[in-house]
Amino acid sequence: MSIDQGKALIARAGEGKSYTVGVETLTLADWPEGVPIRVAHSALNYKDALAITGRAPIIRNFPMVLGIDLAGEVLEDSGRFKAGERVLVNGWGLSETRWGAYSQLVRMPDEIVQPLPAGFSTEQAMQIGTAGYTAMLCVMALDDHGLQPGRDAVLVTGASGGVGSVAVSLLARRGYHVIAVSGRPEQAGFLQELGAAEVLSRDAISSGGRPMAKERWAGVVDVAGGPMLADAIAQTRYDGIVAACGMAGGGSLATTVYPFILRGVTLRGVDSVMVPMARREAAWARLEAELDRGLLARLSSTRQFDELPTLGADLLDGRLHGRIAIAL
Repeated sequence: MSIDQGKALIARAGEGKSYTVGVETLTLADWPEGVPIRVAHSALNYKDALAITGRAPIIRNFPMVLGIDLAGEVLEDSGRFKAGERVLVNGWGLSETRWGAYSQLVRMPDEIVQPLPAGFSTEQAMQIGTAGYTAMLCVMALDDHGLQPGRDAVLVTGASGGVGSVAVSLLARRGYHVIAVSGRPEQAGFLQELGAAEVLSRDAISSGGRPMAKERWAGVVDVAGGPMLADAIAQTRYDGIVAACGMAGGGSLATTVYPFILRGVTLRGVDSVMVPMARREAAWARLEAELDRGLLARLSSTRQFDELPTLGADLLDGRLHGRIAIAL
């Protein structure tokens, strides 16, 4: 492959609502105008897996280059950036409405590109990826609400996954009593290594369908949605906060107004896609300062670009855990 072209994972429309995903060759000339970047690493997130497999309608336009995270090097002076500068891009509609990250060569609009924190390699940044960045946004939401490390307990659902595992590590390092929930009993040791004080099964946090139950935690980082989110809200303490960032367990929410008007519980939605650049950069700066590099290495692995077509199903079917970086 020449320096002027590279491999890309592209979805093309098929019949009806179906589409095919395959590896093709692209040049920089194929891309809309923007900062030219040679991508070193990307990531495999839950959303990426849904797009690769077609199990959810993530893609809005075709053809589409998949992938929502990238880290690499600017190829030539462009806008705010100089040739050789290390940068990252995540969210901003990549792999939905805008060509994404699974390409060795890309162009990205200047306004969505940000400098890579100096303390991270491109591989480390993508081991964190959107999932780890979302975890930090959730931690920041708890901080904004006034939760106190050393005093408060925080529940983390989906703790074995990409968002959950990073959230457990960040919260434990800050001094919170972390209660990790996982549907994979074999991951208990892994979660304790990350800093979880308690590891519970999904059944252990059931509220029995009641909208309010015994108060057990001051904060929640929820990636599940659905019944588990309702259970978490029902057991959140007075003036507590639930940061909801996912729907791995479903998009519906069966609860009542009672936790909100009788206990003052706050349900805070956490978006990662269209976050203003100032808060985005603050989240990455905190990740640089607070994330334990040794733990990041232990909860992460790096796979190759050519494995992507099969890795999506592996992630959704529970055969992968922790964070997955992709080497391009």
